[in-house]
Amino acid sequence: MSNSEEALKEKELGNAAYKKRNFEEALAHYRKGLELDPTDMRFILNEAAVLYEQKNYEECAKTALKAVEVGRANRADYKLIAKAFSRAALAYRQDEKTYDLAKKYYESSLAEHRTPETKAKLSEVEKLIKEKIEREYRDPEKAEQERARGNELFKEGRYPEAIKAYTESIKRNPDEAKTYSNRAACYNKLTEYDLGLRDCNKCIELDSQFVKGHVRKGMLLKAKGQFEKALECFQRALELDEHNAEALNGYKEAMMAIDSDPAAVQRRALNDPEVQDIMSDPGMREILNQMRDDPRAAKVHLDNPDVARKVQKLVQSGILAFR
Repeated sequence: MSNSEEALKEKELGNAAYKKRNFEEALAHYRKGLELDPTDMRFILNEAAVLYEQKNYEECAKTALKAVEVGRANRADYKLIAKAFSRAALAYRQDEKTYDLAKKYYESSLAEHRTPETKAKLSEVEKLIKEKIEREYRDPEKAEQERARGNELFKEGRYPEAIKAYTESIKRNPDEAKTYSNRAACYNKLTEYDLGLRDCNKCIELDSQFVKGHVRKGMLLKAKGQFEKALECFQRALELDEHNAEALNGYKEAMMAIDSDPAAVQRRALNDPEVQDIMSDPGMREILNQMRDDPRAAKVHLDNPDVARKVQKLVQSGILAFR
């Protein structure tokens, strides 16, 4: 039996031991196979797989990179080279101190052979690196200093500069709801309503009990002409603080705007459960049709107190009008 044949036999024995999780036995077979055929990088790559399972990540990465060296020296298949780089990257991914090396070797793997799986793993590592940078940058004390600076700039009417200060504060402490609300107020002043709404939504997500988040969202929606949605925000703010002056004024202004728009009045009325019940009643719909077509029928039906009450509700809601 030639050395290469004996080496392959050792590889098969190693694979069988690996599947049974007999890792020390597997290592012995892979290392024996490499002695018999030192040009075959697969023995080293398999050894790296065992080291990974043993959670010896540093040695796993070093062994995988050694496999790359042997593979390149012996013109191994580029897919095997890519696999070795990925294995090194996977080992480095286990420790946040070596995320940068994981990224480097996933990129090296992709340079050899691009696969969706490796691209996905690279994206995951890039996300971990970004989160690590953000986490290390956090500093609640500095965040509060920047928020206070933003407040002063806002009072001076220096809104773009205030936005920069609030943005820095958010980077330092992204979990503070008030800062998003503050930045939203700046965006409102600069008529950047969509950016302001995005900040209000984040503010409310972080603290649904923070009244100003709802008020400022209402103000932004009102500025966009979305009065019915604005009204809902002011209502929510008043549920949290019934004496809030900004919410009360916003509510009144939104109501006035809705009352001046017949279509808006009808849309709002149709959300009223009582109006919905009246309009879904087949008998009532028939009566309304008769009243529309025959004024004499209207007089007859309105003599019925129940019908008269329902008609009055529709008139008050703006759904029905008499000429």
